[in-house]
Amino acid sequence: MEKKANKTSWREKIHEIIYEADTPEGKLFDVILLITIIASILLVMLESVESIDFKYHDYLNIGEWIITIFFSIEYILRIISIKKPLKYVFSFYGIIDLLSTIPMYLTFILVGSHSLVALRALRLLRVFRILKLARYTGASEKLTLAMRASKAKISVFLFFIVIVCIILGTVMYMVEGQENGFTNIPKSIYWAIVTLTTVGFGDIAPQTPLGQLIASVIMILGYAVIAIPTGIVSSELTKSTLNEDVNTQSCPNCLKEKHKDNAIYCYNCGSVLNP
Repeated sequence: MEKKANKTSWREKIHEIIYEADTPEGKLFDVILLITIIASILLVMLESVESIDFKYHDYLNIGEWIITIFFSIEYILRIISIKKPLKYVFSFYGIIDLLSTIPMYLTFILVGSHSLVALRALRLLRVFRILKLARYTGASEKLTLAMRASKAKISVFLFFIVIVCIILGTVMYMVEGQENGFTNIPKSIYWAIVTLTTVGFGDIAPQTPLGQLIASVIMILGYAVIAIPTGIVSSELTKSTLNEDVNTQSCPNCLKEKHKDNAIYCYNCGSVLNP
């Protein structure tokens, strides 16, 4: 019984460290993990520079293998510290973790697969585990809800902008003509989109006074194009009343996160959370 209790305690401790960030150990683990990810990406970037790789190839390769072994151990610990390993293996982060671990092993089979270690950049998404204070989590939830609520309005607005670009592009085709670079209507519509969004590549430019006048109006209109979607989303954000006090606690059974502070049971499966 004592051995079983020690085993359970050990698994719970590992789970608390690598899946959660509310404890000093959990925060430290996540910080070390993020630093290791960044170091791995830097190694890949340096290896892509031919002069650096020629001089320090062996050191870069050793560094990559050390990081790969670290990620392999972490991946195994994540699997053995939860009650349902397949939940993690087939989860979004589980797939990302696997993809970021196997590239170095694939170099024994496939040539050129080493560059795939850049997939580790996706693991930087875990920075939100450290920043999961109420204000950050609440803000992200509010933004998501605001974007969904604004979807219909923004879609109508974008449809209107497409129509405006088609009209303006056709007008500029007739005003400027082929001799000034507006060789066809699709290309003129492309110019209208570039100008309306204030990108301004400069590959096509109006030459006639009337064309320049129209272009000036489009440029001014472009500021409204940028401001209106922002205003729509901002309006929806002010309507949002989501204000939940959540933490980074992860359920050891179903891996659900975003539990309320002082929660004892998982809101998804009802399992007891780690104390």
